Amino acid sequence: VCAAMLGAKGAKVLVLERNDRIGGCMRTDEITAPGFVHDVMATTFVLFITSPAYAALGKDLARHGLEFCHTTTPTGVLRPDGSHAVLTTDRAANIAALNAFASGDGDRHGGDVGDIERNAGLLFGLLGGTLWSYPTTKLMAGEAWRRGPRQLAAVLGEALVPARGWLETAYKSDTVRALWAPWVLHAGLGPEDAFSGQIAKVIAFALEAAGAPIVKGGAKTLLAAFEALIKERGGEVRVNADVASIVQAGGRATGVRLASGETLTAAKGIICSLTPTQLYGRLLGNDSPDAATKATQSYRYGKGNFQLHYALNKPPAWRGEGLDKVALLHLTPGLDGVSKACNEAVRGLLPEVPTICVGQPHALDPSRCPPGKAILWLQLPEAPRHIKGDAAGKLEAPADGRWSEALREAYADRVEAILAHHIDGFRDTIIARRAYSPADLEAMNINLIGGDPYGGSSTIDQSFLWRPFKASRNHETGIKGLYHIGASTHPGAGLGGGSGFLLAERL
Repeated sequence: VCAAMLGAKGAKVLVLERNDRIGGCMRTDEITAPGFVHDVMATTFVLFITSPAYAALGKDLARHGLEFCHTTTPTGVLRPDGSHAVLTTDRAANIAALNAFASGDGDRHGGDVGDIERNAGLLFGLLGGTLWSYPTTKLMAGEAWRRGPRQLAAVLGEALVPARGWLETAYKSDTVRALWAPWVLHAGLGPEDAFSGQIAKVIAFALEAAGAPIVKGGAKTLLAAFEALIKERGGEVRVNADVASIVQAGGRATGVRLASGETLTAAKGIICSLTPTQLYGRLLGNDSPDAATKATQSYRYGKGNFQLHYALNKPPAWRGEGLDKVALLHLTPGLDGVSKACNEAVRGLLPEVPTICVGQPHALDPSRCPPGKAILWLQLPEAPRHIKGDAAGKLEAPADGRWSEALREAYADRVEAILAHHIDGFRDTIIARRAYSPADLEAMNINLIGGDPYGGSSTIDQSFLWRPFKASRNHETGIKGLYHIGASTHPGAGLGGGSGFLLAERL
């Protein structure tokens, strides 16, 4: 996003990618069987199509082949007893459906997403704007004038309510609570974390408004469109170009040195999409500002992710009506189940009953697999980075705490058993499966520290004004000409391109 936008303003941009392809967590491969196209990590682009970056770049990306596939049922939940709920992109239908679970639950849903709409200026100004800036100061002053200081404080205080507090006071139905509880995990939070209730409401609003789109042909198509657009605007993209260090002169970042020994000079600036560990440790080393070095040492990373992919000889026969077209279906016992699994992962335990997010790309984009076949994309957002034990008491923890191939496959078996409970004849339909532990994910992308895909813990103390550090100021680093973007910076993780957009606008 940043490179494409700067190129549009006449800047000469060079993108350097350490891996053999651009994209970071956007990676598409035939990892199970020939003809089955999988997004290995990130797959859902609701944050991008609703972002300012897409508004600025969408038409040009479409010229270069970007196309999204949609469904009217973006998400749902399925519980062990077979109870389930499905969210559509029709608010009136959602209100009626949720009221059927418990009187008033649908009305409350309408009120919650309606509140997001009514407060959109304030919410999205803070969620996606440059915080240390005159526009944000003007926004907050205007809100204080319009609402009154006390009412503004009340709105901000309400935003800090954890998801558990919101769900237990707002909804009577355990199934409705179960529908929203897992979504906080996709923001790098847990249901007891401050602000998780607000982020769940924002996600509910976004899913209802824009669905859960995937890229036709896989995320690689989006990357190809970006590369073509960057080159069209005079930019250059180099892969297998591992930056080993930042070169400084006269208190300013002047270039980079590659692992190959080649040195490249930057006339205007250097923009790094990295974790603080990579930027201030690996690339700057002894030349890192003292304050940033100290802050990096106390920077916390979040839970790991576990990915699992299936090639199937036919679409899954879910034991629940209307689940076959749901883009992202969560399998969980409910709010307490999400909380339990999250807590176990945080304590270094393999969750006994993990929260499973099941994507069904074939239902949105049949081109992903041969006719009549299917693929499943599974994400488990609660996986220990360092393993201390097994909450179920069945798998032996490694002495060194590291993920092994054998443990990865044994844990995948646990997940598969849950799938088989919900899908008739599931094991008989499997052509192949492929699992990725947190260690595997980090091996593919060194920014995924311990398999954390969110660039660091997203709790409130490491978000907004305090991301990545307590003294951070927008996307500055303390070194002239050196800028920091990516999931570790505001506005945080997610496929929205927010940090690159904000910095490009400023530059």
